[in-house]
Amino acid sequence: MVSLLDIIGPVMVGPSSSHTAGACRIGLLARGLVGGTFERARIELHGSFARTGEGHGTDKAIIGGLLGFRPDDDRIRQALEIAEKEGLDFSFEKTTIRDDAHPNTVRITLDRAHRHHSLIGESIGAGRIRITEIDGYPVEVSGSHHTIVLVAEDIKGSIARIATLLAEDGVNIATLRLTRQQRGGDAFMVIEVDEEPGEQVRDDLRALPWVRWTHRLDKVSA
Repeated sequence: MVSLLDIIGPVMVGPSSSHTAGACRIGLLARGLVGGTFERARIELHGSFARTGEGHGTDKAIIGGLLGFRPDDDRIRQALEIAEKEGLDFSFEKTTIRDDAHPNTVRITLDRAHRHHSLIGESIGAGRIRITEIDGYPVEVSGSHHTIVLVAEDIKGSIARIATLLAEDGVNIATLRLTRQQRGGDAFMVIEVDEEPGEQVRDDLRALPWVRWTHRLDKVSA
């Protein structure tokens, strides 16, 4: 089915929905992993992002997203200068992430205080995105829902306990995906939810003794 977004594209700053709106949204999701504005950012551009991204403003869009700017924010045009004035450390590199990676792919690695996280994201057209990896774990996040990501010990009953906790806090699960590297090791959960989870949800999840860390990724697209 063709949507109106496919026809007219998103409201945005910049000439290309893939190179600017999508890139900005990937930056916004990466920002959520570290809970705010980064101190250091390493941005690796693949494919078309690497070849033509600078001319299309991909660099400005990604930094704008990392600063918390939405795709229609005029400040994106000055995002690089704003980040430099704030004393933020960032770098861009051209690379090949995978031979089969989407042409508009970026790996973003961020440091903020004690937090260190990375993600790989694809801008797939009309401002839409797909996050395919977080901290080395394969995922599929579109940014069309509020999303909770967490790492917990792989123990029996953990999914049921988390689902119950969210229901008690009035949050309905849209999708839940779990990845683990080995039985009994750490489990990586990506939970897309219908309602915006508040601080109480975060605090309740962090209070679970077998949850190592959890972050909220705000909805960035329709």
